[in-house]
Amino acid sequence: MAYVSMGEAHRRITEYLNRFCDAVSYQDSSTLCRLLSFSSNSPPLLSLADALNVFQDSSSLIRQSDRFSEYGEILAHVFRSLQSYRVGNLVEAYLAFEKFANAFVQEFRNWESAWALEALYVVCYEIRVLAEKADKDLTSNGKSPEKLKAAGSLLMKVFGVLAGKGPKRVGALYVTCQLFKTYFKLGTVNLCRSVIRSIETARIFDFEEFPRRDKVTYMYYTGRLEVFNENFPAADTKLSYALQNCNPKRERNIRMILKYLVPVKLSLGIIPKDELLRNYNLHEYTKIVQALRKGDLRLLRHALQEHEDRFLRSGVYLVLEKLELQVYQRLMKKIYINQKLSDPARAHQLKLEGIAKALRWLDMDMDLDEVECIMTILIYKNLVKGYLAHKSKVVVLSKQDPFPKLNGKPVSS
Repeated sequence: MAYVSMGEAHRRITEYLNRFCDAVSYQDSSTLCRLLSFSSNSPPLLSLADALNVFQDSSSLIRQSDRFSEYGEILAHVFRSLQSYRVGNLVEAYLAFEKFANAFVQEFRNWESAWALEALYVVCYEIRVLAEKADKDLTSNGKSPEKLKAAGSLLMKVFGVLAGKGPKRVGALYVTCQLFKTYFKLGTVNLCRSVIRSIETARIFDFEEFPRRDKVTYMYYTGRLEVFNENFPAADTKLSYALQNCNPKRERNIRMILKYLVPVKLSLGIIPKDELLRNYNLHEYTKIVQALRKGDLRLLRHALQEHEDRFLRSGVYLVLEKLELQVYQRLMKKIYINQKLSDPARAHQLKLEGIAKALRWLDMDMDLDEVECIMTILIYKNLVKGYLAHKSKVVVLSKQDPFPKLNGKPVSS
């Protein structure tokens, strides 16, 4: 930190106070956003923090002017938070910022128009990010992380302020998305349901009136929730909406969407192109796609094992594991095609021993009872049309479409 004289510190603090009051007086939301964006680590805010740590009695500057004192509670907490943030005391920074946020939300509630909506977005974003940093600090010191949970409560309060009639309601979806990020981080995704009900069933909201950015984020998170619930058609609809409406220049965001949309599409029998996986660095799915195309169960299991940690963290491991049935279906189809070429008269009769031999070639050593069990499941799940001749140990395939396509529908339960 460079040396700051008392006079320079006084000047910087007074300049910030004037800029804040001007922004409110002239309803200049963009300036207000910059004044509150702690996580941006902008030079003006860092230099203000240095000034506050030199000039310790900033509250006297606020009190000495009626113009400043009108927003005294807001400004005092902002200064206290910024001071703590600058010296790395993240817990104290969060506590002060929470008090500021409560005061700001109360002020926002009193303003008739929605001119400060973008500034409110900044407050919601900053309190979540600051809470995450504070919790990380608490954890490293052996203490219980609790600030993000508190931030979630405050965000819910903000949602309540916006969930009414009037122009402010368009901000409700942004706050909802911040709540989603909070709940997913905390592992309390069940709390998302009440907010979703408010957005999707309340008559005061028209989804199309929300900003595109917020609609994309909302569909991404609700799509992920549908993945966890194994409601793949709904997940496909929501994640596809997010992908189609995402800014094409935001490649990182597109990759985040595809990380969930790809396994959903695979579950519905839709295989993505290799080019898509290459373009968005989704190499973890390359071998899984190859396994589905080849009917190679060994390759699928190796791919799941290789990227197990990644798939578990993102919550798609079980979704991908269930692709085994589709891989078996593809293998049966390959056996059928080969038999059709070598013995056309008996193409629709697959011996269980022949299937077991193909599986052994893939290092999958199974006895005939296990093979029969798998074929029974494939027939039950409508992945194979036919029946089992138990005594002769043969699968008799239907002559009409023996291997039905999923056509965008998940494997039946």
